[in-house]
Amino acid sequence: MDELEDGKQKFLEIVKTLDASVEVVIPTTPSRSLLLISLTKGPNRKFITVHEDDMLDLPEEPGVQTKVTTLLQETLETL
Repeated sequence: MDELEDGKQKFLEIVKTLDASVEVVIPTTPSRSLLLISLTKGPNRKFITVHEDDMLDLPEEPGVQTKVTTLLQETLETL
């Protein structure tokens, strides 16, 4: 598994710990170094952007994990 896939798996783990009912769609490749990620819960959908570097660092860097978790918490509250 490559580094980006490791980051995607960690991202999915974080989402599932926050709210297991949220469906996540992560693009296979970044566009302009950004990943436009879809979060869906019931009829509601939100999009967030995560920088490719953050996704690559997500499994290893606690600071990035905190940053992404905070972003997800804020976004999931609005779903």
